[in-house]
Amino acid sequence: MFLKLFTVLVVGHLPGFYCTMTTIGDLTVLEGQSVTVPCHFNPQYTSHVKYWCQGRLREFCTSLARTDDLESAPNGMGQVTIADDPTQHVFTVTMRNLMEGDSGWYWCGVELGGMWISDSAASLYISVVQGMSVLSSAVSADEGDSITVHCNYSQNLRSSVKTWCRSGDLSSCVVTDSNGMFSSKQVLISDDRKSVFTVTLQQLEMRDSGWYWCAAGKNQVSVHVSVTPRTATASSVEIGSTALPPMMKSDDSHSQHSRLIMRHLLTVLLLMLLIAVATAILRKKRKRNSTHITHEERDKTSNTDDSVKECDVIYSSVIKHPKMKACSPVCEEKNVIYSSVCKQFLMCLWCPAVYLEMKVVVSV
Repeated sequence: MFLKLFTVLVVGHLPGFYCTMTTIGDLTVLEGQSVTVPCHFNPQYTSHVKYWCQGRLREFCTSLARTDDLESAPNGMGQVTIADDPTQHVFTVTMRNLMEGDSGWYWCGVELGGMWISDSAASLYISVVQGMSVLSSAVSADEGDSITVHCNYSQNLRSSVKTWCRSGDLSSCVVTDSNGMFSSKQVLISDDRKSVFTVTLQQLEMRDSGWYWCAAGKNQVSVHVSVTPRTATASSVEIGSTALPPMMKSDDSHSQHSRLIMRHLLTVLLLMLLIAVATAILRKKRKRNSTHITHEERDKTSNTDDSVKECDVIYSSVIKHPKMKACSPVCEEKNVIYSSVCKQFLMCLWCPAVYLEMKVVVSV
């Protein structure tokens, strides 16, 4: 019995002993910055009072905020506020304008009540330091776009000159003026003179990828910038200063596609029309040539027939001698009639005269 009581009174009060309450791990915060801590509890503690306190031991920690204290309400002006969210089973604690002296152990807990029952609690250590940090140590953007880097600094660096450099190239360093500003075509710097200065890189190019660092005084922190090629499609189309929603871009793309199809169809129809006209012209010309050739062949044939008729004429000269007595098959020469026959070929390019000698026996 004594051992159980000792366990509850001693061991049960050690930081993080109970697992019914959970929170994040240890934190490091720059001086002058704010921090928000989530504390998760079991559903059975929804109606219980929640609190936030500072100290090494929970039993002796100093209460900083309670859900039943109006001064600790989220809309309060105090340095520490607490907000309960029963539906999510979590309450959050926000601490503002932290100083180095605020470093230490903190507890988020739920009051359970009773002398022999310890509260459900969880602890974490918060370190408040001087120096610098960045909201994100790696940032990226598309080619042609802009990108912003948030460089945080501690309270003791508020009056220091702020610098932005590309790692390994000191000639690229730019610094703020007396108003905490710097402006050029590619780099803009703005310092709020409280806890953060922002660096904006404009009109990014692929060659802008690499390591950079932002500095306040002698303190600096590095950040990596990645520039990615711009994609072919974008979520919106900008006309002047007006951005069209994606649906309008889709309709415009569909309209362009329809116009492209119509253009191709008109081109095909025009080609078909030209082919049809050319075919008709060729057919007409071929028919005309065929008719001309037929007429020429007819004329040639007619001329040839006439030539043949003319060339078939046989001219004969007959000489009649006085009637003589019958004679034997072998007659004298004086009873023989000679006829000269000439066959002439008229209308011919070469029509030689053909002479035929005929012996005609005429009985007188």
